[in-house]
Amino acid sequence: MQCLRCGNTEERYFYKDMKGWYCRKCIMFGRIAVGELPERKPIDRKVIHADYQLNYPLTPAQKQCASQIVQYLAHGQDVLVYAACGAGKTELVMEAIQQSLRKGYKVGFAISRRQVVLEIRDRMQTAFSGLKVIAVCEGYTDVTEGDLIICTMHQLYRYHAAFDLLIMDEVDAFPYRGNDVLKHIATHACIGNRLYLTATPDEEMLSEVKKGNLQMVELFQRPHGYPLIVPKVRTALPSMQLLFLIRFLKEQHKEHAQTLVFVPTIALAEKMSHWLRILFRCTSFTSKTMDKEAVLIKFHVHHYECLIATTVLERGITIKGIHVVIYQADHPVFNEASLIQMIGRVGRNIEMPTGRGLFLCTKKTRDIERCIRALQLMNGRH
Repeated sequence: MQCLRCGNTEERYFYKDMKGWYCRKCIMFGRIAVGELPERKPIDRKVIHADYQLNYPLTPAQKQCASQIVQYLAHGQDVLVYAACGAGKTELVMEAIQQSLRKGYKVGFAISRRQVVLEIRDRMQTAFSGLKVIAVCEGYTDVTEGDLIICTMHQLYRYHAAFDLLIMDEVDAFPYRGNDVLKHIATHACIGNRLYLTATPDEEMLSEVKKGNLQMVELFQRPHGYPLIVPKVRTALPSMQLLFLIRFLKEQHKEHAQTLVFVPTIALAEKMSHWLRILFRCTSFTSKTMDKEAVLIKFHVHHYECLIATTVLERGITIKGIHVVIYQADHPVFNEASLIQMIGRVGRNIEMPTGRGLFLCTKKTRDIERCIRALQLMNGRH
C-alpha cells in the first residue's frame, strides 16, 4: 500500500474507516483515499507580457547567470542556483519569471519560512508592478490565485499539478530538508521545471548535479563586489562569552550601529534580551514572538539597536549596516549551513557593503571550521 500524495508506504500510518483507507502521515493537508491524488483545480493560465524594474542594474556576472538559467529552462532542464548570501538570487530569477509568463506558464515561488514569503512578495510586487503578486502562508490564505504566487512549502498542497515553473528557495532549510512529505507535495505541484535556489546546497543536491539531473549555475560575488564577511572566532567559557558580547555591543552602540545576535534556544533569547535591556535598546525575536512584522519594522527604523534571535531569522532578512554575533556558536543547533546563512546577513547592502561578524564559542567545532573554509573558498572563486 502506498499513499500517492506523500509517498508513504509505512503500514503504521494507514488507517481505515467507513470511507476506506487513508494516510495519516499527510492528513494535515486534508483527507484523501489511498490510491488517489488530490483534485486538480482549474488554474488561470494566460500570456502575460510583464516587465520588471530593479533598484540597481544587474552586474555582468548576474546577467550571465540569469541568461544561463533561462537557457537551461528553455531546454526543459531543472536548475540549481548556488549563490552566496547576498549575491542576489531573487533578482537572478526575474528574467526566468518574465520569460515564463510570456509563454503563458503558471509560476510559483515557494520558500520555507513565512516571514521570507512576505518579504519576497513585496520585492516581486515592486519589481513586477503590473502583476498581481500574492502571498500564501499562515494568515494569508483568503486569496490563493494570482499572476505570481509566493507561498510557503506547506502551502504547495493547494496547487496540485499547477505550476509550469516552480522556484524553490531555501531547499536546504527546515522544514523542507529531510521532509519526504513536503518533497512529494512539491513534486506533485509542478508539471514543468523546478528552479532551486540556495547558498548552502546539501550533498543530495550536489549528487544530482554530478548525475546530470540538475544543471548548476554558480555566483559567489555580491553586486557591490566586496568579499563575503568571514567572522572572527573567539573561544571562551560561557560567562566570558557574555562579557565579550557586551563589549561588542558597546562598540556598536558608540557607532550608532545595529547588531543581530543569534542564540541557540528560545529560552536563552528571552533571558538574554531581558538582561541586555538594562544597557541597550533591544528585544528578542523567536518563533514565539507575537507580532513578528512589527518587531522587524521597529528594528529596520532603528527603534532597537540589538535584536536577540533564534535561527528563525537566519535567512531572508536584509538590514543595512548590520553586524552579527553568534552566541554559543558551538551549540549543536548551529550547523555549517545555518552558520553561513547567519553570517550572510552582514554586508548585503550596496550602500553599506562591509560589517563585522563574531562567533563566540567554548571550542571551534567542525561546523565552525567548515563554515569559515566555505566562505574563504567563495571569496576565492568570484
